[in-house]
Amino acid sequence: MATSPRSVDTISLCSTVSSCPDRNGFYGGFQRTDKPKEPLSKAQIIAREKKWLYMIDNWSLYMSKNYKKIRDRCRKGIPKSVRPRAWFYLSGAYLLKKKNPNIYKELLEKPGNAHIIEEIKKDKHRQFPFHEMFLDEDKVGQIELFNVLKAYSIYNPKVGFCQAQAPIAAFLLMHLPAEDAFWVFVSVCDVYLEDYFISGLEVLQNDAGILEGLLKKTCPPVYRHLQKHKVEPLLYMTDWFLCAMTRTLPWETLLRVWDCFLAEGIRVIFKVALVILGATLNRHKVRKQCNGLCETLEVLRNPPEHVLDEDFIINNMQRLNLRVEDFQIEHTRQKARRAKQKAQEATAAQNHSNTNTFSRSRGSSPTNGSNSGNITVVNVNVGDGADVDTTAPISIKNGSSNSGHRP
Repeated sequence: MATSPRSVDTISLCSTVSSCPDRNGFYGGFQRTDKPKEPLSKAQIIAREKKWLYMIDNWSLYMSKNYKKIRDRCRKGIPKSVRPRAWFYLSGAYLLKKKNPNIYKELLEKPGNAHIIEEIKKDKHRQFPFHEMFLDEDKVGQIELFNVLKAYSIYNPKVGFCQAQAPIAAFLLMHLPAEDAFWVFVSVCDVYLEDYFISGLEVLQNDAGILEGLLKKTCPPVYRHLQKHKVEPLLYMTDWFLCAMTRTLPWETLLRVWDCFLAEGIRVIFKVALVILGATLNRHKVRKQCNGLCETLEVLRNPPEHVLDEDFIINNMQRLNLRVEDFQIEHTRQKARRAKQKAQEATAAQNHSNTNTFSRSRGSSPTNGSNSGNITVVNVNVGDGADVDTTAPISIKNGSSNSGHRP
């Protein structure tokens, strides 16, 4: 998995730590924000909060009749005071919790898989170590992170635990009470990032092909550069997609992206990736300096600061000339390509397993009695070939039964 140098923040502390946290609770690390954000006027903040509170109180009506209004308000940014509740509704977690009122407590009382529990214990201290919630093992953050990850591993044993899930769970715990964070986490893992955390990463590989196809459409020079230097998408996008940008973007940008992600689904992560790729490598001078695979990856892992700015990312996401149909077309192409690849692999495996037994017979010829060198070939057919798994469509569900399936 390609990992940005910023992910060092998830491994060890360094000397650049402040004695007091920023407004988001960070003592250090690249997600610490020292520059104060330009505030909206008090009247603007109150107006936005009222609109969101009214919308949440009438959520079913808006989802069924006026989803576009929800989407547009998410793109503008959800007010900080309303964000936890808005995410809880956007993800559909409120429905999951209502349907399963006592499940979380019951899951916490179960022992869980011993091996998975040990893996979670090893990993929990690595998440956002500069944040006030996760500084120490006895802090509430690490305790609740362990609980959420353990509960999910029991709730969905098919997935269990994947290291890439931990930063997502920690990120949610910074905004929501543990039980609410758990249900949003369930929705993200099982709907938004469906099958991302299953061994084999087949869905991620499929999405890598989709990203490559969309890049060819939106920024051909960057696409050609990556093709020329054989920079495969999985080398740079794995961390972006598996962790839903939680270990990549500055904090304010990450919050805005997640406002959109929970409203619109995985397409948002694709768009953010396309903006980063295009803005980082679009200049000919930069591509000329990246004269190989390693140099290109180094640039992609350290995009210029302005490229990751919240307004730059959000505005350029909206400017991408991409329709829902473009995602669907690329998905269909990738599904067909992978089906063809699987069929070829199945045929090759069948041909390899067919055993050719060569039997050389010696004996009298019926005409002259001389020894002959005739060869008898016996084909042992081991089957008609494996079934071709074309994989299910990638879903862009938003948990609130609005977005449908993805690309």
